Amino acid sequence: MRRLVRLLAITVAVLGVAQAQEGPIKIGFYAPLTGPAAEDGQSALNGAEVAVAAINEDGGVLGRPVELVVYDDAFSPDEAANVTRRLIEQDDVVAVVSGSYSFTTRAGAPIAQQAGVPFVAAYAVHPSITDVGHLVFRMGTLATIQGAAGAELVANRLGLMRAAVLIVDNDFGTSLSEAFVEQYERLGGEVVMQETYPLGESDFRPLISAIRRADPDVIYATGYFSEAALFVSQLREAGIDTQVIGQEGYDSPTFIELAGDAAEGVIITTELNRDSDREVVQRFLADYLEHAGQPADAVSATSHDAVLFVAEAIERAGTTEAEAVAAAMAGITDFEAVSGPIFEFTETRDAVRPVAIQIVRDGEFHFYDEIDERDLALE
Repeated sequence: MRRLVRLLAITVAVLGVAQAQEGPIKIGFYAPLTGPAAEDGQSALNGAEVAVAAINEDGGVLGRPVELVVYDDAFSPDEAANVTRRLIEQDDVVAVVSGSYSFTTRAGAPIAQQAGVPFVAAYAVHPSITDVGHLVFRMGTLATIQGAAGAELVANRLGLMRAAVLIVDNDFGTSLSEAFVEQYERLGGEVVMQETYPLGESDFRPLISAIRRADPDVIYATGYFSEAALFVSQLREAGIDTQVIGQEGYDSPTFIELAGDAAEGVIITTELNRDSDREVVQRFLADYLEHAGQPADAVSATSHDAVLFVAEAIERAGTTEAEAVAAAMAGITDFEAVSGPIFEFTETRDAVRPVAIQIVRDGEFHFYDEIDERDLALE
């Protein structure tokens, strides 16, 4: 009788493992689906969903469908930490993708590392994110690289050597601005004004008055699309036509909708080149438009790529075992990401790729330039 019970137990265990191996491969995903960043969060989720649909249409991964397990981080580090634990401990995901900002991504990454689960930051820029361990990777462009690329654009390609710097007061703004200023001064540029403003600011007129007094020939202004639209609108209303340089936070069709004519001529550093002739880009733009009913943006592209990156690593590893998947991630080169071809990953697991430079022309983002981060003279 005891032998029969043992045999039944072994049979149940084997069947359970077999069913798990035949079931969907679960990838966790969190983003700010409510709160002030909900529009970015929804774009990120849409991009991830487009990726899952493409993967499953192509036969899945290791012969199994991919399932995206989604939570709202509510624009809160505490909630980001909570949902990361839930994804790992309750949902049994094989990897976690953060489709969220730097401060919420920083909350989730250490939890995944400690739990032994691969973690990919889709677009969060803060340098410390990947410092937590060997299981944490970044798909978007590191702040130090994007800020330095902005300085290269301003100083060497535009020849503008007197800059005002506006900094949104969070991880995104400070890390990008510090990198820009360091590289800009190294290239001979002079920062004639540097001011910080709070996230959610709506009245930029005091800062604009200070800009007028400083008389820069370029404004490097970090921020997200809502603040950016208000800033450039109020700047142009004040009669100041100084060149504005933004970053991926501006990269949303909503920025152009809100700013209207004031958006014309604004140049940004980002990851998505809408005018690329690469097939993967044009297919994504079409699929995203059909899925979401609006044009794609940078966060949708990098979130899409992060999910594809996880799937590619699992396929190469031939297993969902965490260490094998992470090793496969680290070894991926020449990855045809929508957000720009990824040449390789650094020792700190950051993607090495071109920085796309886009300009607003006739109410749309278009190609302006491209900077290969390998060409940046960094110290």
